Amino acid sequence: MGELESGIKRINEKLQLLLKQYYRIEQENTKYRQQLADQKQQHVTMTERMEQMEQQVVILKAATSQLSEPDKKELDKKLNHYLKEIDRCINMLNE
Repeated sequence: MGELESGIKRINEKLQLLLKQYYRIEQENTKYRQQLADQKQQHVTMTERMEQMEQQVVILKAATSQLSEPDKKELDKKLNHYLKEIDRCINMLNE
């Protein structure tokens, strides 16, 4: 019986050790998931900021008349798109 009890005790100790490792790894995993979420949010923020800065560059070029022909066409497309969106929003408000 003593051998059986010592075997059960060793299994129990190993199980406790595995549980401690599991909880430690689970905490690390949670930390890494949060870091990943933070990095994704930072990426979205930086992408939005970059798009805003690109729009500012186009506006500055337009203001100083330094736009090339393709840039002028692109600006016209964007302006027309914005105007259509504004008109659509106004129509929705009037309904």
